[in-house]
Amino acid sequence: MAQTLTVLGLESSCDDTAAAVVRQSGVDRAEILSSIVYGQTELHSAYGGVVPELAARAHAEKLDQCVRDALSAAELTLAELDAVAVTAGPGLIGGVMSGVMCAKGICAATGLPLVGINHLAGHALTPRLTDAISFPFLMLLVSGGHCQYLLVRAPDDFTRLGGTIDDAPGEAFDKTARLLGLPQPGGPAVQAEAITGDPRRFRFPRPLLDRDDCNLSFSGLKTALLRQRDQIVAEKNGITRQDRADMCAGFQAAVADVLAEKTRRALRIYLAEGPSEPILAVAGGVAANTAIRGALESVADEMGTRFLAPPLALCTDNAAMIAYAGIERFRNGARDGMDLAARPRWPLDNISPALLGSGRKGAKA
Repeated sequence: MAQTLTVLGLESSCDDTAAAVVRQSGVDRAEILSSIVYGQTELHSAYGGVVPELAARAHAEKLDQCVRDALSAAELTLAELDAVAVTAGPGLIGGVMSGVMCAKGICAATGLPLVGINHLAGHALTPRLTDAISFPFLMLLVSGGHCQYLLVRAPDDFTRLGGTIDDAPGEAFDKTARLLGLPQPGGPAVQAEAITGDPRRFRFPRPLLDRDDCNLSFSGLKTALLRQRDQIVAEKNGITRQDRADMCAGFQAAVADVLAEKTRRALRIYLAEGPSEPILAVAGGVAANTAIRGALESVADEMGTRFLAPPLALCTDNAAMIAYAGIERFRNGARDGMDLAARPRWPLDNISPALLGSGRKGAKA
């Protein structure tokens, strides 16, 4: 019988400082004993986006308290843990370093094993945390910083079927919100405006649908919206509330259409492998968008595939997913030393060609 493991997870890759404790007994479904997230929305609100230096400082200030709160909520001490898992990349390097150094400090003081986790693997394995699903499954990771179709065969076996070659959908939503004078984060703001909008008034492009692959592009869509806004301003000396709502609705419909068609193509590749229980899972903040989620559910139903989206709190950045990924890696014998490095870039799939190119620090995605 596999042992019971209790792992502390730390996450600080962007603008959420998080700590969580997760326990799994043998092959039973994992239990989240605590999950604490300190957001930084107010800290960055005046800048229209996340400021890396401010985020890193906030992580350094909050991580210790976040860990204490997670342990207190779980009613555990450090002595009752089996390991510490921490996001070691990819992400804003200052924030990643803050988390890695905190985890190293805990492990140095307690002798607990250290397990470095790829942030994307945390998202990709979340359906196993929430629903104990079996491998293989298809994961659409769709968030502010990432968008990839991943064929997940094992805790450390990921094949990227496609992804964004420029802006991630969440990034495009944020930029659209800024262009239209809406608050950040942009995803919820654009969705709220789109409710009263007419998605047929402005026909925005559906990029890359003419290419028979699973790659996506949203930069041109954002540019098309910018040009439409400028045209309306030139004609009317400004935009009305209805103009803005219609643009939001048209933009959201375009993103949903692109993701639906590319998901259909990714599912064909996945289903060709003959999975016994086909599952399409989605994670990331954009998965909370009701129009996009509805489009993806329709595609999954059309193709006879179960659709699974974890609760919103586990779709966005959190440490429970990191702790659980740590359990999966720990059971497979993974251990990291005090030389664990923080990595701004860390592709899950090191075989497929990089989508966004490479630099001195490696492939971006």
